[in-house]
Amino acid sequence: MPLPPTILRDVTSTAEPKPSQLKTIIGLDIGGSKTRGILWRNGEVIADRQTGSANVQNVSVDEATENLRQLFQLFPEATVDQVFAGSGGIDTEADAEALAALIRPNLPGVPVTVVHDTRLLLAAGHARTGVAVIAGTGSAAWGVNDEGGQARAGGWGYLLGDEGSGYWFGRQAVRHSLHRMNLNLAPDTLTEALLKACELREPGELIAHFHSGTTRRYWAALSPLVFDAAAAGHRESQQMIEQAGKDLAALAAQVAHQIGVTGPIVLGSGLGMHQPPLQETFKKYLAEDGFSEVRVLDQDPIFGVLDLAAQAVGSVGR
Repeated sequence: MPLPPTILRDVTSTAEPKPSQLKTIIGLDIGGSKTRGILWRNGEVIADRQTGSANVQNVSVDEATENLRQLFQLFPEATVDQVFAGSGGIDTEADAEALAALIRPNLPGVPVTVVHDTRLLLAAGHARTGVAVIAGTGSAAWGVNDEGGQARAGGWGYLLGDEGSGYWFGRQAVRHSLHRMNLNLAPDTLTEALLKACELREPGELIAHFHSGTTRRYWAALSPLVFDAAAAGHRESQQMIEQAGKDLAALAAQVAHQIGVTGPIVLGSGLGMHQPPLQETFKKYLAEDGFSEVRVLDQDPIFGVLDLAAQAVGSVGR
């Protein structure tokens, strides 16, 4: 059964934007930890704002709705021609419509285009074809070839996947600490840093803390502890980074093989863009699989909105 297509069109209206209309646009990058919005006019950033996550895989519908409302209120008054939103969890038409329905009341009558956030990432890498790999709070890979064929790997959410993500690193740090506790070993460098960050005294307290309402965002925010420990020579942390890079590379390679492309493979999102040890491991495993055209995104994925807007204008103009 083929994978569902990424939604790259206005899922809320049959009225297509005309080229002359796409002068003022709002782009949204809805991540597991935050929602970022930018208002552009003729390609110039007018406002860049941020609120909490509006991804209903991470927060309630009510919280997502409120975070979007707050975000749109932060923008100056403007006549907006189009909204482009990228988010994880956009796997079907129904997913796209559900997110569009949350956005629509903030700008009644304005067309809304909803895409999976990997699509934003690839566009931000100025690539129309290739593979995008997200390594942020969660993880996923998506790609498209010259014929429009698409494939995806991962992106199933933290209960089923998210290997190599910020949340995965946070959870692995907890598991490592609890394993040492079970072996009657004293807290090591990573465990001590984790306990301090969580304001806990004993490793055993991590169990209740983990299950007591802490969020994916909370644990993902602790992922730098693993990289700090690895830099200080902590072997188990180095092994975690090695495994994460291998898993992310496997997602990318799976998609590339499915759609028959050799690149580019673009790694992005918070963890992927800002942790060189993860980047190097990712590249190493892809090179072993024959992929040499690997890029690390040099701008935030939300700036892919400008490329998507240009594609939308081009498709209407043809």
